[in-house]
Amino acid sequence: MNSPRIGIALGGGGARGLSHIPVLQALDDMGITPHAITGTSIGALIGAAYAGGMSGDQLEAFTLETLGEWKKVLGKLVEVSMPKRFKDLLGGKSRLGQFDSKRVLEVFIGNALKHDFSELDIPFQAIAADYFKAEEVRFSEGNLIDAVSASIAIPFVFKPVHLNNTVLIDGGVVNPLPFDVLPDDCDLVIAVDVVGTPKRDDKRLLPSATESVFGATQILMRTISQEKLKIREPDLSIFPNIKQYQVLDFLKAREILEDSASLRDMVKVELDQKIENYLSS
Repeated sequence: MNSPRIGIALGGGGARGLSHIPVLQALDDMGITPHAITGTSIGALIGAAYAGGMSGDQLEAFTLETLGEWKKVLGKLVEVSMPKRFKDLLGGKSRLGQFDSKRVLEVFIGNALKHDFSELDIPFQAIAADYFKAEEVRFSEGNLIDAVSASIAIPFVFKPVHLNNTVLIDGGVVNPLPFDVLPDDCDLVIAVDVVGTPKRDDKRLLPSATESVFGATQILMRTISQEKLKIREPDLSIFPNIKQYQVLDFLKAREILEDSASLRDMVKVELDQKIENYLSS
């Protein structure tokens, strides 16, 4: 019997999604190339880079190089905040307090992503949400940068993305763990859930306004995932132990990667057993 076709779904969760990387490193260690990848938000960003040819180890090195020093990050944030053209500022196109997700990719990610889905080595889909239709949008062809920009557009942090006469926001509000989007011919499905729950601050009874916004989104995403799991469960569900980190804790990239590093060996053991069971069935 041939080796099983493995599909992997990488969920949304902001900085917590950096823990997707050890899971992909485990696949590399096992010599497994996924049959297909789906991703939402941070999962779309990491999934697109991996589908484009970056290994798990390369993703880790790139992450630490990009986010490892706060001074470099601050410099990039200043660059992101500056209007690309001076006339954009004069024309009132710059929105204070909200970033342009495509500009963020341009400054922080650069050429690490392919430009078009046709350039990818592995079939990949990115999930975003149509703001006015209140429904899921799946991207699997065309401009990859546009698709990822829409998928990562977290409300409040990023401006909505206007694309093809559609206003798009972060895919996590409609499908935070898109294992149901993987093709039907996948023999084994892996889902990596990094949503987590709101973090309690022992020094304060009530969350701040910003914490309430992000916490409410977490609750929404978690509820959607739990309802989906009642209908169908992936063959292997992975829940990294990174609840202590918040959505925008990207400056804690090194700590997140260290705290989730044990996933690399755990996934190899559990996936190996799943494959053995599949081949013997």
